[in-house]
Amino acid sequence: MAKAKRYDEALEVLNLMKNPNTAQALNYRGYATRHMGKLDEGIGYYLRSVKLDPHYAQVREYLGEAYVIKGDLASAKYQLGKIKTICGNTECEEYEDLEKAIAGHPEDES
Repeated sequence: MAKAKRYDEALEVLNLMKNPNTAQALNYRGYATRHMGKLDEGIGYYLRSVKLDPHYAQVREYLGEAYVIKGDLASAKYQLGKIKTICGNTECEEYEDLEKAIAGHPEDES
């Protein structure tokens, strides 16, 4: 539902989960929350997800994208490096998507 931009509904479904404190559930809660304009709250969920599963590339991509939105390119690039380590290369989708987000930011000087 979150991918379909039905963020309120996605959060309602997440609220029904038996265990809403999994890395995946927190990641999607962060995604929906961020897209509803609550950037810092979304980052909080992403950070909780990372704490539960530091090798979860998708949450690192979304966290990096949130940092790009905030203009914190150093933190976004840090997440990009973590994704490279997780994937073992720069050819995974999460790396490529975050790399594009960083490159599209007007303050990127890399």
